[in-house]
Amino acid sequence: MSRKHKAEVREVLPDPLYQDVVVTKFINGLMIGGKKSTAEKIFYGALEIMEQKTGEEPLKLFKKALSNVKPAVEVKSRRIGGATYQIPVEVRPNRRQSLAIRWLRDYSRERSGKNMCDKLADELIDAANGRGGSVKKKEDVYKMAEANKAFAHLKW
Repeated sequence: MSRKHKAEVREVLPDPLYQDVVVTKFINGLMIGGKKSTAEKIFYGALEIMEQKTGEEPLKLFKKALSNVKPAVEVKSRRIGGATYQIPVEVRPNRRQSLAIRWLRDYSRERSGKNMCDKLADELIDAANGRGGSVKKKEDVYKMAEANKAFAHLKW
């Protein structure tokens, strides 16, 4: 990592269907091997399935799921005098969003189902309702931070 200057943050263009930057970032996170059109088909298909299952606006449900998964605190390892401590730290907004996207993607891939559209739709619906693997991951991170609250003064 270069110490001379900060890394440039690239601007992401909004997606063509919903004109939303967060949707583009999610599609980019979903993409494997540069196959963006496949990732778009999976995401838009999942939104259609969500609309059929719930009857609600799919983009609003997606945003709710993302906000339910975003963590506010996480633990970082810090080595002090031969011992390694898990220190709770606050999460920056950019990292919050990227962690939420990563967790939703990973836990939807782990689900059992026919195809990725169904699995992603089910995970997003569960996350919007406050359950599912990605929400459990967030709660586990919170439990770790709460358990190690005594080491918060060691923050750097």
